[in-house]
Amino acid sequence: MKRPKRKAVFAAIAAAAAVTGCGIAHQGQIASGAAAGAKIRAVGAESEYADLIRQIGGPYVSVTAIMSNPAVDPHEYEANPKDAVAVAEANLIVQNGLGYDGFMNKLEQASPNPKRFVVDAGQALGYQANTANPHIWYQMNTMPRLAKIVAGDLAKLDPSHAAYFRARANAFVQSLKPWDEAVARLKSTFRGRGAAVTEPVSDYLLQEAGLDVKTPWAFQAAIMNGTDPSPQDVALQTSLFTHHEVGVFCYNKQVVTNVTRMFLSLAAREHIPTVAVYETEPAGLTYQQWMLDETNAIYNALAHGTSLEAIS
Repeated sequence: MKRPKRKAVFAAIAAAAAVTGCGIAHQGQIASGAAAGAKIRAVGAESEYADLIRQIGGPYVSVTAIMSNPAVDPHEYEANPKDAVAVAEANLIVQNGLGYDGFMNKLEQASPNPKRFVVDAGQALGYQANTANPHIWYQMNTMPRLAKIVAGDLAKLDPSHAAYFRARANAFVQSLKPWDEAVARLKSTFRGRGAAVTEPVSDYLLQEAGLDVKTPWAFQAAIMNGTDPSPQDVALQTSLFTHHEVGVFCYNKQVVTNVTRMFLSLAAREHIPTVAVYETEPAGLTYQQWMLDETNAIYNALAHGTSLEAIS
């Protein structure tokens, strides 16, 4: 399971404490601010969750995304004082859980607030704590279910706009229909086609579309955890390319290692199209458009045999 480096967490927490005062004193400020009708302050640990909150909360929320730069390797994320302050001031937090963003728990513990709503997506949606692939936002039913949870928590924080939040959540779910249709098209056309990956970022999507992820799990887990895959797994992955057992190679654009580069070169030599996928929602896109773009890129790579950058 992915365990990003968190070398600066404790320094960030200490700095935040110096800025905001003790966590308990700040809780009163949060509660009184919400009661006075101020905007709900929300944090999404990843930009895709911040986007979900923003779409549902509209003008009644102020949202901060902690991990939001698609040019940065999420494995290398380090908490900083600004992030710690955002967490301390938040009325609502949505995080992935499943070991992906454990730094959030430390930041929350440093500023305890019993009136703060914290949604751990993995727990809320019933995933087991030992779920091997934490990239659950690529699972098609994740965001529709979370939308209802977020709307409910926002309604508790601001009951006067409860109907608005529910309506926005329903609209969000409806807006995912083009993605649903794109996945259905991919599945109906290429069901059973082999796919190779560097790590399990997009595995849920590929599996939803009926594609066969042939890359050995041990290889994916090694890249996900920042270690070198075994020679045996490298050989198995290589054979997928040289024997043309896969029709597309999806690689994590945010974590390009020497192993990734080697297989990108091999894919080019063997004329296997590649598609870059992301862990963090790219700036300027909604979650819906991001998922739709990546799904269409996979379809077009398989249909036309050309390597594509889903996000330009």
